[in-house]
Amino acid sequence: MKRKTVSFKYTQYDTITELPERERSLLKAAIASREKAYAPYSNFQVGAAVLLDSGVVVLGNNQENASYPSGLCAERVAIFSAGANYPEQHVKMIAISASAKGYEVDRPAAPCGNCRQSIAEYEQRQQKPIQIILQGKNGPVYVCDSIADLLPLAFNSSFLSDS
Repeated sequence: MKRKTVSFKYTQYDTITELPERERSLLKAAIASREKAYAPYSNFQVGAAVLLDSGVVVLGNNQENASYPSGLCAERVAIFSAGANYPEQHVKMIAISASAKGYEVDRPAAPCGNCRQSIAEYEQRQQKPIQIILQGKNGPVYVCDSIADLLPLAFNSSFLSDS
């Protein structure tokens, strides 16, 4: 038996103002999108902004439904919209911002498992990493070089073929 450890590195910025301009601008777009989230049940708003290699920014926010789990997370709204509307474009990065009514989200909220898997599919398809930028309503910003950092043993299409 062998016991192994999976770890990853990320960059932490203490505030949004420390980010490079491109990343800061994308995170601000995610924050603006977060403010438009439809989250009457959880009161947990998430906004996402996807930057394509053409420079186009595609926005998404969580959309809840009284019939759980019919809603959709911000990250999947944004990345699916990018894939549907710009199928030939590669995703360079995705910024995600989370806040809540009634309490302070003072640390970055990482994507849920479904969102990680969806982002991983795009990363595998384009064979280029997707940078992930995370922030709560305030506080530190985490930047990961790839979704593989957050989903290191991802299921992908290689499991669906014998070649």
